[in-house]
Amino acid sequence: MVSLPATFAEDVIDQPAKAQFEVFLDEHRRALNDCLDGLTEEQARRSMVPSRTTLLGLVKHATFVEKVWFDEAVTCRSRAEIGIPATPDESFILDDGDTIATVRRAHAEACEASRRAASSLGLDDMVHGNRRGPLPLRWVYLHMLRELAQHCGHADILREQLLSD
Repeated sequence: MVSLPATFAEDVIDQPAKAQFEVFLDEHRRALNDCLDGLTEEQARRSMVPSRTTLLGLVKHATFVEKVWFDEAVTCRSRAEIGIPATPDESFILDDGDTIATVRRAHAEACEASRRAASSLGLDDMVHGNRRGPLPLRWVYLHMLRELAQHCGHADILREQLLSD
């Protein structure tokens, strides 16, 4: 399986802002991926809330989000061209072939592709493939941090509910 880099926020205190953003993103990516540690396939798919949100679905959704912000927004390719759902809600839907291993692998691969897509861009460089119009990479990084932090919180609560049953 592809693994995320093992750098920590404390390691980049004196680094440029882009390096700091990237390390914080990777820490949140790793934390969300880790919510599946030690779970059975049934536990990872178990619904604990009325929405489609499951632990496995959260990681699958995070893969979608990576592709929206670092493929669609950067390359201007459509979601259909990328092969991702048209809406965020659809990105939580689990297929029969989705397993902890396949979803984790897809997430890790999407994260690596995101890092490559942003590697040549500066924080003030504009991406043009988002429905909001041109956005600086800085905004994309901040949005991704917000999104991942929210989902890490969701995952913490779902995991706590799941493991206390």
